[in-house]
Amino acid sequence: MKYDEFITHVQSVALLDTREEAERATRATLETIKERIVGDEAKDLASQLPKQLAECLRGREGENGQPFSLQEFIARVSEKEGVEPTAAAMHIRSVFTVLQDAVTPGEFADFQSNFSADYAELFPTGSTREVSA
Repeated sequence: MKYDEFITHVQSVALLDTREEAERATRATLETIKERIVGDEAKDLASQLPKQLAECLRGREGENGQPFSLQEFIARVSEKEGVEPTAAAMHIRSVFTVLQDAVTPGEFADFQSNFSADYAELFPTGSTREVSA
């Protein structure tokens, strides 16, 4: 998936008014993912994303992720994005939904395995490929 396509999908799924909002939401989410998951897994995820997005996930190779809670994840994205936590949670869900369609199923499963069960509400329950075509 190309960068423009990724951002357009995030904007559509999150019902955001502008492309800039979608870019902010995407970057804030990816940067927080980088803090949360194992550095090598972030690198693997980055390898399947456009360069502009991959940059947000790089720089922690060989390091462990920080085991912070769902609420902390949402708070960090909220702060980075400059929106209320409820809006940030919706944006995270949207980015995760687009990520699921942007990377291979195996890579998405590896990515998802870095999160505890309390994060389940952020993950999509099905693919959006057929509705976003």
